[in-house]
Amino acid sequence: MLTVDEISNLNDNEIPIEWRKLFYNDDIKGSIDLLLKIWEKNVGIELRNTISYLNEHLINIEIMDVEGEYSVLYTIKNSKGDILYYEGRNPQKGQKNVELEGLWDKTPSSIQRFYENVHDGFYYYASESMGLVPLESVTYLGDEDIEWSIIDDLEEPIKINLDSSFGFFSNGMGSYIAIDYTNCVDNNATFWSAKLKPKYNISFWSYVDEWVVIGFEN
Repeated sequence: MLTVDEISNLNDNEIPIEWRKLFYNDDIKGSIDLLLKIWEKNVGIELRNTISYLNEHLINIEIMDVEGEYSVLYTIKNSKGDILYYEGRNPQKGQKNVELEGLWDKTPSSIQRFYENVHDGFYYYASESMGLVPLESVTYLGDEDIEWSIIDDLEEPIKINLDSSFGFFSNGMGSYIAIDYTNCVDNNATFWSAKLKPKYNISFWSYVDEWVVIGFEN
């Protein structure tokens, strides 16, 4: 964890300017408010339930350095009194995989805003799941090394193109909220799973928002 002095001594391009301002407050509540304003500015509508939950249950934020990579560590005390840690990586340093790099400009603008202005992923720290995964970990559904056994169990052909689909949200147990770049207008998405029947034409953000809050409570 970095001290205020260590944060001040970082090079200008190491972390977003907004992150520096967070830790010039003596009051942790003031720092949290500033951070959540970044969320509200970029995804205030899309992740309104997540932001509302953080407003109520987020008790601390810190910047951590993991081998030169910087993240915000969120300490959340949920309604059961359990302490949870969530990580939000540096949005300036997201590394896309090769397949995603070529399609990034076609990504729905709201998803781009989150990854480029809020965090390169936001997820449960211990498992890197139950949240939006870092760009380097976005699952390419068309990967030849992944076997989707569910396809053999379906009674009708799948309605997405795996070769143009990417799972941005993971529950850590083989289920994803995925974007098919051939049909992603208005944040149209698919619930895709290795074991469960897919759900097509769902709202990307509605599902992400709901699942993140479920993760906070479980």
